[in-house]
Amino acid sequence: MPSKIRNSLLWIFDALEREATYVRKPMFGCDAAYVDGLLCLIAADRAKPFDGLLVATSREQHAALIETFPALRAHPVLGKWLYVPQDDPAFEDVAGELVALVLARDPRIGVEPRPRKRSGKSILPK
Repeated sequence: MPSKIRNSLLWIFDALEREATYVRKPMFGCDAAYVDGLLCLIAADRAKPFDGLLVATSREQHAALIETFPALRAHPVLGKWLYVPQDDPAFEDVAGELVALVLARDPRIGVEPRPRKRSGKSILPK
C-alpha cells in the first residue's frame, strides 16, 4: 500500500475551513483551494519550483498584487499565476494575508477552473 504524503502547507487553508463554499482538491500533486467555485490558492509542498503558495490570478492582476506583496513573483512554470516560495522570509505573513484577501473576495484573486476534459473511456455507448 503506497504511503500518502501529507502536504505540510495545509495550515495555510485553516482559515478557509469556516467558509461554506471552500473546497480543497488535489492539483499537480499539490492542494488547491476553491472559494465560490473559483480556484484561488495552491499549496505546493514539492520540489522547486512547486514549493510554496501559488496564487491563481490573471496576468492583468500581477502588478497590483506584486505591489501589495513584493514577495510575490510570476511562477517560473505556470507564469499566468503568482507564487511565493516557502523559503522566502515573508512566506508565512504573505500566505496569511492572501488567505484573508480570498475570504474578503478580493477580485484580484481567483480564476474560473477549466472544465475537465473527458478521458474518452466512457463505459456508455456513443
